[in-house]
Amino acid sequence: MKYFNLFSNIHITKGVNRILISDLQRNTSELYSFELYDLIIELKTNSIENILENYDEESKEIVSEYLDFLLEKEFGFITQNDWDKNFPPLSCEYHNYNILSNIFVELKDLTVLKTIRYSIESLEIKHLVIYSPRMLLLREFLEIDDVFSGSTLEGIEIFSPFHDSVNSDFIQDIDKETARIYSLVFYSCPKVPFKADDSFRFSINFTDLSLKISSCGKVSLDYFNTNLPKVLEALNHNSCLYKKIGIDIDGNIKNCPAMPQTFGNIKDIPLEEALQHKDFKKYWNLTKDGIEVCKNCEFRYICTDCRAYTEQTHYDRDQRDLSKPLKCGYNPYTGEWEEWSKNPLKQKAIQYYRMPEK
Repeated sequence: MKYFNLFSNIHITKGVNRILISDLQRNTSELYSFELYDLIIELKTNSIENILENYDEESKEIVSEYLDFLLEKEFGFITQNDWDKNFPPLSCEYHNYNILSNIFVELKDLTVLKTIRYSIESLEIKHLVIYSPRMLLLREFLEIDDVFSGSTLEGIEIFSPFHDSVNSDFIQDIDKETARIYSLVFYSCPKVPFKADDSFRFSINFTDLSLKISSCGKVSLDYFNTNLPKVLEALNHNSCLYKKIGIDIDGNIKNCPAMPQTFGNIKDIPLEEALQHKDFKKYWNLTKDGIEVCKNCEFRYICTDCRAYTEQTHYDRDQRDLSKPLKCGYNPYTGEWEEWSKNPLKQKAIQYYRMPEK
């Protein structure tokens, strides 16, 4: 008897109308019909011969074509015996041993970074994301990196407005004089000033968009990310807020700078104290399986959640917001995308957040 064995790195997410097959080794995801899903489920418990016995000749040909397709895509392999016990499924457990993993700072000046340096060490934070509403000079980029010289912080990502001084020499100086910056995004850029190649240690992006803190939370195919750590995190925790902390422009400590609830101000208390607030972790374990509409979406484990801007339609007994992200224009029930800001059902929430723009 022959059996089809699904590779353990293949993860299948069932939506309401179709499935998403994610290859967690190749970091790719593809959409397929329920017909293929039904066959894969059947193949888990039955031999190929037993399955084919249940179909007429025409259906057998279709099943054989599907099976050939699964093998061609390298989603699995065939054995002569039922060896399923020898090929255990991939563990879906997720372990992040840091107290916190990321911090997002809306930067007013460099004082806040000096204030939180010790806490970043204490809380074992590895990644720092900085959003600056004002243009940063070269010396400020270098100072940002220097603040964390000798620290355990691994990487710094910076969003800054573009200005005329940002040219190839400017970037080369940052490349030579810094160690932790791994990503630079210059926004409000009228045109790309030069072509950034692979000669720089970090990634560089220029965008003409006028980015704001309120720009976060947009759901798009362009932002979907298939990789093992992110999928496992999404299966077990909130894909946006788990082990994250934020500081807004006024120094208020939050889950995310765009969220309303504060847990103190960095001028008065350290991050460690804010982390002990009873509500700080309330969203950490809210997965997409618990969020309205998202729970029926085939993209839910490769899509990052947003609790800062939601449709404000569903809450649980602990007053956790379980509503679909406001800036998502995908309808899993129809499989169609639309411009989220034009949806009439979202207008009340859009007005609440005072965001007439897209």
